[in-house]
Amino acid sequence: MKYLSACYLFFVSIFALQAQGGIPEPFLNGKSIVLISNAPSARPILDWKEIAEGLHSGLVEAGGDPVGYFELEDLTLSEEVQTAYANQFSKRLVTSIVILTRKANGEFILHIAPYSGSSSIVNSTTAWSISGKNLENIRETLIQIGQSISSQNYLVLEVPEYPEAASGQSTASARRFLPRNPLNLDVFKLGVQLGGAVGDAGILSSFRYDLLGKSEQAIEAEQKAEKEGLQGIFETYYPHSVEYLSTSKTDAELLRDRVQFLLVKVEGREADLMESMGLDPSGLKDPSRIVVKYYIRLIVRDELYLGPEWDADPDWRTALSNFLKNLSINP
Repeated sequence: MKYLSACYLFFVSIFALQAQGGIPEPFLNGKSIVLISNAPSARPILDWKEIAEGLHSGLVEAGGDPVGYFELEDLTLSEEVQTAYANQFSKRLVTSIVILTRKANGEFILHIAPYSGSSSIVNSTTAWSISGKNLENIRETLIQIGQSISSQNYLVLEVPEYPEAASGQSTASARRFLPRNPLNLDVFKLGVQLGGAVGDAGILSSFRYDLLGKSEQAIEAEQKAEKEGLQGIFETYYPHSVEYLSTSKTDAELLRDRVQFLLVKVEGREADLMESMGLDPSGLKDPSRIVVKYYIRLIVRDELYLGPEWDADPDWRTALSNFLKNLSINP
């Protein structure tokens, strides 16, 4: 056992020396926000705040100044929500983002990236990272790394803090969501983005526990299947005009092409999605399950139509089929 412990410490020390040049400088001379994505099926069961408690001292010892902890899934509910959080981080002069992902198999993967200063939160899926079989591995590695790194963060928090949701984002977004169908779908075209294009705001979602580590081939295969599936579902359930969008367009460009409506896809924990849309999730059997929800945005008035019935589902094909079928329900 002593031999194994010595080997472990030797490995961690070498790792620390190798990581020293790669750890982002903003982490060592400014404030950090920590985002945690915790697989609910991982064992042993840990609440995300328990994870934050176990991680905090390691981040401090590594030279960081973590000023707030959030669940990753709370930020990635929609672009609107993510933008509200980004504005909050900018006001707090945040310089780096720490993302800790706990996979279903219990493995922990920690990434540190510079804060983008925009709604994307981070600019790339490529970031400085370490991994461990458990949280203690991550914490010990961070402490070892901190012994060989010089930091400019001095007056740091001794315990993790959990700031409230981005100011006004929940009530503002809930006011805009309407639980009914839009009018005039038969008059104007509905824009449908092809290929599951994520855009800059979607980079953060790639660190989620159920997405992190997927190969490019797997992602490309899913996008190809989505393209083919979208067209088949619309031909079956939507009798009006559709404009399939292979590239991102501005509102002005869409309106010029007579696209007054835009189909929007969001994904997240079901209870969180419902709350962000002004709905009551108390009747859900599994509030934490990850689901897809579609809604329609009326571009000219920036109104968001959820449809008359809640139709989210873990499978995007089922969610879309349900949503399109519910568009035939009269008010």
